Amino acid sequence: MTATVSFTIDSPLGPRTATVAYERKGAGEPLLLLHGIGHHLQAWHPVTQVLAADHDVIAVDLPGFGASGPLPAGVPYDLATVAPALGALCAALGVERPHVAGNSLGGLLALEMGRTGLARSVTALSPAGFWSEPERRYAFTALRAMRAGARALPLPALDRLARSGPGRTALTGSIYARPAHRAPEAVVAETLALREATGFEETLAAGGSVRFTHDVPGIPVTIAWGSRDRLLLRRQGVRAKHTVPGARLVRLPGCGHVPMNDDPALVARVILDTAKAQRDDRGDGTPHTAG
Repeated sequence: MTATVSFTIDSPLGPRTATVAYERKGAGEPLLLLHGIGHHLQAWHPVTQVLAADHDVIAVDLPGFGASGPLPAGVPYDLATVAPALGALCAALGVERPHVAGNSLGGLLALEMGRTGLARSVTALSPAGFWSEPERRYAFTALRAMRAGARALPLPALDRLARSGPGRTALTGSIYARPAHRAPEAVVAETLALREATGFEETLAAGGSVRFTHDVPGIPVTIAWGSRDRLLLRRQGVRAKHTVPGARLVRLPGCGHVPMNDDPALVARVILDTAKAQRDDRGDGTPHTAG
């Protein structure tokens, strides 16, 4: 069941209150799951049950997405604001330094949380921020086109499209390797989430100048990329590995930009292995899987 929590965030305008929606299940070390731009926490549903067997899993709708409210007026949707806000969210839920797994925008936020000491391990699936300028423009153009299409479709037309494999491919082929295999109701729900995302434009605007250029030392980091990612091309994973040299770089064969739906078992294993690496840390700050 989805719940909401309100908490205070620091912003350039001073302390403000944010409210986000989340789902929580399982027991064990905490694991925070962060979706991509225009998506919602349901993106993680294919893997949450497996992850919850070992972890206290908290999947959130980022501010301005899904069922979460927007950030307060004037508060920027940038890394310097949103990553600490996620730390404040964790504190409000009684969680200290969770493992963090994120996809796309969520992967970028996960890395920033790791860099600033807010995460005990990081799994970043096709994270944003490792693009060249032409690659960024291509991705942003594709995202804007998806958003425009979602906003232009009347609900009856959306329902009709989602009932057929070719229709599901037209709606979500940019982010899944096998979009025709998606459930029609899931495609409708995520298209509506993209259409109604109040934080979409401001997040995209804030991301125009983003490049992740920092190392994330002292914790296990896995960067995983789908071999069929059509939005953020997989060569960006090589740049990410150069930027975070201690990270484990993993290829996700046959997966698209949102791999949790394309190969749930593989994605769950990658996340669980990263968290286990932190538990197996030798105590000198060097995880066994680094390198």
